[in-house]
Amino acid sequence: METKEKKVTKVSNKELGTFIGELFSFNSSLKLYHWHVTGEGSYAQHMALDQAIGDLLDIIDRITETTYALVGDIDIVIPETKNPKNIVKHASDFYTYVNKQRDLFPEDFSQSIIDDYQEAIQQLLYRLVRLK
Repeated sequence: METKEKKVTKVSNKELGTFIGELFSFNSSLKLYHWHVTGEGSYAQHMALDQAIGDLLDIIDRITETTYALVGDIDIVIPETKNPKNIVKHASDFYTYVNKQRDLFPEDFSQSIIDDYQEAIQQLLYRLVRLK
């Protein structure tokens, strides 16, 4: 029977805290955009952002609490949050950023939480682009 070996690297508390802070900041950036959205299709965008903000916040809570359970206290730092100018590009770029940070979470169940996070971003992008 073959087994898959995962390369497990030591992840620093700082790296985890930075990543979780970035997740929280991204969520806040969505809220900033949500408050400022106007014009054609603004109601659909407003509702799509509301849904994503709630979904992502629940997932942030899950990955944070799971990480605390696995590694102990984390020094989370939330960076300055700005209102994005192009919400679709902002969300797409953040999806890519999250994908590049997957190695911070070697466990399958943590990976599945990251999958849920990325799925929520994809759902937001679908709603922003397709449902006007």
